[in-house]
Amino acid sequence: MHFLDQAKIYLKSGAGGPGAVSFRREKYIEYGGPDGGNGGKGGDIVFEAVAGLNTLIDFRYTQHFKASRGAHGMGKDRTGASALDLVIKVPVGTQILSEDREEVLADFTEVGQREVFLHGGIGGRGNASYKTATNRAPRQHQPGMPGEEMWVWLRLKLLADVGLVGLPNAGKSTFINAVSNAKAKVGDYAFTTLVPKLGVVRHRGREFVLADIPGLIEGAADGAGIGDRFLGHIERCRVLIHLIDITGAGDQDPVEAMRIVEEELAAYGGGLDDKPRLVALNKIDLADAELAAEFVKELKAAGADDVFAVSGATGEGIDALMDAVLGYLPDRTATETKGQEVEEVDGEEGDEWSPI
Repeated sequence: MHFLDQAKIYLKSGAGGPGAVSFRREKYIEYGGPDGGNGGKGGDIVFEAVAGLNTLIDFRYTQHFKASRGAHGMGKDRTGASALDLVIKVPVGTQILSEDREEVLADFTEVGQREVFLHGGIGGRGNASYKTATNRAPRQHQPGMPGEEMWVWLRLKLLADVGLVGLPNAGKSTFINAVSNAKAKVGDYAFTTLVPKLGVVRHRGREFVLADIPGLIEGAADGAGIGDRFLGHIERCRVLIHLIDITGAGDQDPVEAMRIVEEELAAYGGGLDDKPRLVALNKIDLADAELAAEFVKELKAAGADDVFAVSGATGEGIDALMDAVLGYLPDRTATETKGQEVEEVDGEEGDEWSPI
């Protein structure tokens, strides 16, 4: 599945139908009078959050959405039919932003959430509605109100309970494959993960969604590497797992690696700096126990509250880490209560634009 987390689309609600100009003409009725009906209402633009979608890729190929106009009025005082609403289905976690990306116009956080975004125009009046005691045969009518139109940005922030962050090559892909149903690409080079991954973790009879985002490097907030554009996908997480490579990939010792990622989270904002974090010292299968214990002490001295020595390759220490994660989650997570379908998202990266 191709992954796209942002798209610009054009919306236009339907115009109201015009009113009719008509006069009653029947045998034996000399003065029938006006009987033109009103026009029908134009269709609304409606957004609805649905389960089972994790990408905005459909909006890459369909970018213009126009609702139908109302039907015109007819004689015999017949009102035109109102047009059907145009319902646009989006993934849960989608935000609708203004064209300048400065204002959040709508935020869809629950399955089934439905909002009328643009209202269709009302139908025009037929000539029957203009009849008065002094104007017995009016010929005027209204054409119907025009619909509303605008360009908007859609931005997807995946809904996950737990977020996974770290430097490139920290072993995040191996880790999410080990604890969830995800099938992330694993490689011995930086940035094997180019788009966010989702996986459902099942641990001690509980389920929660784990999100893995591309690795951060120093200067990501200024656009270095892939930058910080994907950090928006973990803004809604309840807790973050900071994965650190014990082998010092990229010539960064664990303490320095923790500092770099912490500074990038703080620079991004969005409340990430205030989220609880569990530090996981990964790849302990490649180091002896004494070295791992020493690094755990150093990380705690550097400010880490909880440090877990784990191995995504062998599974060592993962149960203890998952137990700690459950302590930050409610009795029933969003996945369990809403039955949200979560599937792995993969494919090409979305169009570039500055993150909100």
